[in-house]
Amino acid sequence: MSTALPRVIYIYFLLLFFSYPAFSQELTYDKGKDYILGGLSVTGLESYNEQTVKTYTGLREGSPITVPGDQISAVIKKLWSLELFSEIEFYITDIEDEKIYLELYIKERPTLSGVTIYGVKKRKIQGIIDDTDLKKGKKITESLIANTKNFLQNKYKKQGYLNAKVSIATAKDTVDTNTQSMVINVKKGDKVKIRSIAFEGNEKLSSSKLRKAMKNTKKKLPGRFWKKSKYIEDDYQEDLSSLIDKYAENGYRDARVITDTVEILNENNIDIRIKVEEGNKYYFGDIDFVGNSVYTDRILSQVLGIKKGDTYNGVLLRKRIADDTKPDAEDVTNLYQNNGYLFSQINPVEVSAQNDTIDFEIRIIEGKETFLNHVTVSGNDKTNDHVIFRELRTRPGQRYSKDNIIRSVRELGQLGFFDAEQITPDIQNPNPNEGTVDLAYSLVESGSSQIELQGGYGGGGFIGTLGLSFNNFSIQNIFNGKAYKPVPMGDGQTFALRLQASRTFRVYSLNFSEPWLGGKKPVRFNLSLSRTQQFLASFSNRGRIEVNKNQQFSITGVSLGLAKRVQWPDDFFTISHALSYQLYNFENYRTGLFNFGNGQSNSLAYTIGISRSSAGPGRIYPVSGSNFEISAKFTPPYSLFSDKDFASLKARSEELNELRTERAQQGQTLTDAERTELEEVDQERFRWLEYYKVKFKGDWYTRVVDKLVLRTNAEFGFLGNYNSDVGKVPFERFFLGGDGLGRNFTLDGREVIQLRGYENNSLTPVDPLTGQQEGGIVYNKYSMELRYPLTLKPTASIYGLVFMEAGNSFNNFQDFRPFELKRSAGVGLRIFMPAFGLLGIDFGYGFDEDLRPQSVGTGPSGWQTHFIIGQQF
Repeated sequence: MSTALPRVIYIYFLLLFFSYPAFSQELTYDKGKDYILGGLSVTGLESYNEQTVKTYTGLREGSPITVPGDQISAVIKKLWSLELFSEIEFYITDIEDEKIYLELYIKERPTLSGVTIYGVKKRKIQGIIDDTDLKKGKKITESLIANTKNFLQNKYKKQGYLNAKVSIATAKDTVDTNTQSMVINVKKGDKVKIRSIAFEGNEKLSSSKLRKAMKNTKKKLPGRFWKKSKYIEDDYQEDLSSLIDKYAENGYRDARVITDTVEILNENNIDIRIKVEEGNKYYFGDIDFVGNSVYTDRILSQVLGIKKGDTYNGVLLRKRIADDTKPDAEDVTNLYQNNGYLFSQINPVEVSAQNDTIDFEIRIIEGKETFLNHVTVSGNDKTNDHVIFRELRTRPGQRYSKDNIIRSVRELGQLGFFDAEQITPDIQNPNPNEGTVDLAYSLVESGSSQIELQGGYGGGGFIGTLGLSFNNFSIQNIFNGKAYKPVPMGDGQTFALRLQASRTFRVYSLNFSEPWLGGKKPVRFNLSLSRTQQFLASFSNRGRIEVNKNQQFSITGVSLGLAKRVQWPDDFFTISHALSYQLYNFENYRTGLFNFGNGQSNSLAYTIGISRSSAGPGRIYPVSGSNFEISAKFTPPYSLFSDKDFASLKARSEELNELRTERAQQGQTLTDAERTELEEVDQERFRWLEYYKVKFKGDWYTRVVDKLVLRTNAEFGFLGNYNSDVGKVPFERFFLGGDGLGRNFTLDGREVIQLRGYENNSLTPVDPLTGQQEGGIVYNKYSMELRYPLTLKPTASIYGLVFMEAGNSFNNFQDFRPFELKRSAGVGLRIFMPAFGLLGIDFGYGFDEDLRPQSVGTGPSGWQTHFIIGQQF
C-alpha cells in the first residue's frame, strides 16, 4: 500500500486538474498507464438515471482504458457538449492490479419550470417565449440567459427603442426537483427619434436630395405619418450605402462617407451628422464585350442601353447587367438565362479611367447551354398532376429559361388552387459540365371550393340563398363513390350551383366549365343554364306586401361558349366565342318598366371576345401585368329579312307614348284599348330582339414599392341597333352606380356597373314620365385603386385600398360626353377566404348629384357604404 498510494494521489489530482471546465475540453495526453475498467459509478444525480449517464460516456466495464489519456478527455468533452451539466469531475476510487475503478461526479443544470415577463403587452408574451424558445423543461445555461437578453434588447432596438434594457433573474422552484423559474423584466423606454440629419462636404448634390435617398432614416417632420423618424441601426447603415448609390447614379463613382456621427441629445432625441467626399464627376467611355459568341456586340449594347458619353451611373450599370429587384427584368443576365445559359457569368470591369472618362469591358463566360433534366411538383394533395403539368412552360428536355419559370409560377397562381405567395421553383442538381439541371415546384394547396349560405330580409320578405362553387371539380369521377371528399376534385373544372328565393322572386343557375376540352389544348368550354321568375308584388291597405304569382315575368337562358388561348400576338391572348339564347316571358306583368305586360321576347346572340390576361402572379392580389377584354355581341338583323313595317310600328308606339304623357299631365291614363294596342305594337317590334353590344374593360397593375400596388381601370359599353325603325331594345342595358351587386336577377338581363360613392343604379337615365330607370345605352368609367396587403396567407388574404372613380351613363350616343363624369373617392377593405370567396366593405364619397329627379339640386351624393360579395379582385 505504501508504494501504491502516492501514485493514486498523483492520478487523482491530475484527473481533477483536467476535469476543470476551463481546461477539460482542450487537454489531451500522450502518456498514461493502461488499465482495465473495473467499474464506473455516477454521483450527484438528481433527475437522471445512473445507467443513462453511463451510456452517454460510452465507457464499458471490462474494456481497456488509459489513465490519464485521450479517452477520459473525450468523455468530458462529450458530456460538456450536451449542456446538461454545470460540473463534471472524474475520481479514481480504487486500483486493483490492472483494474481501475472510477467515479464520475456531475452536477445537473436546473430545468426551466416557467417564465414570467413584465414590461410587454400580454398578447405579445407568447410570441417572445416562442422566439426565444423558453419552453418548460429547457435546461438553464449561462448562454441561454445571455442569448435571451441580447435577443430581446436587439429586438427592441430594431424597433427604435435604443435605450431598451432587459434583466433576467432565476429562482429555485420547490414544486419539482432541480427546477428554476425565470423572470424577465423589459424596460423599453421611449422610441428614440431623429431630430435632424445634417450633411457636410456636399456641393454637387443638395442636402434635400441626400435625405430623400435615405429611404428608411427620416428626421422628425410634423404631419408625416407614413414614415416614422425612429432610429434603427440596420436601416441607417443601409441608407449610408444608398447615399453612395445616389452619387453613383449622378456620375460620382468615388463618393464616400468620411464620417458619420450619432449625437445623443437626450433619452428621446438624436442628431445625425454625415460628412461626405464627393469626388469628380465621370462619364462612360468605350464599353467592349469580351467572350460573347451567342449574341453580337450590337444586341448586347441594345440590352445594356448605355452609350459612350453618358453620365456614369454605377447603379444603372449593375441593373442592366443583373437587376435583382425584378425577376423578369430586361438585363444582360436574363438575356442569357432566358435562352438556356443558366451558368453564364457577366462581370463589368473598369479597364481604364483617364481624366473624367471610364472605359469598361463586359466580360462574359457563357458556359454550356443548359437543358431541363427532371421537372417535378410536390404539395398537390388534391389537384391531379396533369392539371399542373399542362400549365407549366418548363418540360424535361427543354432549354432552360428563367422567363418560362416565372411564367409557370404565374400560371399556377392563376389557377386559384394554390397559395400564389408560396409557389417556389427550386433549381436542383446543376451540372455545368453536362449542361443539365433539375427543377422542382413546391406547392401549397388552398381551398378552391366556396359555399354561400345566407338569409336576410329585403323587399318586404325573407331572402334565402344557397350557392355552391367547386373550382377544382372532376366530372369524370362523379360516379366514383371513393372520390367524394366531399365531392370529386382534382381535374381543374368548375361546377357552380346557385339558388335564391323569396316571396317575390326565384333564381336558379347552373354553370360548368372545362378549361382543357379534350385534355390536349387550352380550349375552355362553358355551359350555363339559368331560370329567373319575378312575381308582381303590391302593398295592401295594411301596408303588407301582397304577391300575385299569376302575374310574373321570367327569363330562361342557356349559353354555350368556347375560348381558346392563342400564340399570336403572344400567348397571353384568348379568343372566345359564345352562343346564347334568352326567353323573356311576361304574364300580365305591368310595372311601367315595359310597354307590354303580356307576351314574349326572344334573344339569340353570338358573342366574340378578344382578351389578354397577364396580371399576376396571384389571382387574388396581382402586383403586375394587365387584363383587358374587348367583346362584341350580335343578334341576327331580323328586320332586314322581315316584311313587317317597323317604321309604322315605331311611329305608332311613339304616338301612343306621347298620348300617355299628355294624359299623365292631365291626371288621366290611356284607355284599355289604347293600352292594349301599345302592348301589341311593342310586342310585335320586340318579338325577336335585334341589337349589337360592344364592351371594353382594361385593368393595369403597377407595383409602386414592395407590395403596394396601383390598379387602374377603364371601361366602356355601347348598346346599338341596326335599324332605327326598330328602335332601342328595352333589355340588355347598362345600370351604373353603387356597389355593383345590385343586379336584380328578376329584370331584363341588365348589366350592373360598380361606381362607389353613389346609391345603386342611381347614375342611370330615368324615364321622366314613369320615374323608372330605363338603363343606359352607353357608359364609360375610370378608376384608380391603391392597394396594400395586410396578409396573403392561404387561410385568408386581406388588403386595404383607397380609390378614386369617375363615370357616367347616357341614353343616347348623341348625348355621350366621355369627360362629363360623376366623381367619387374613398377607402375599402377586402377579405378573401377560400370557403366564402371575396368579402369587403367600401366607404365612398360622391362629389356630384346622381341622375334621379329627386336628387336634382340636393348637392353631392355624399358618403355611401357598400358591401362587397364576390366582386372582382
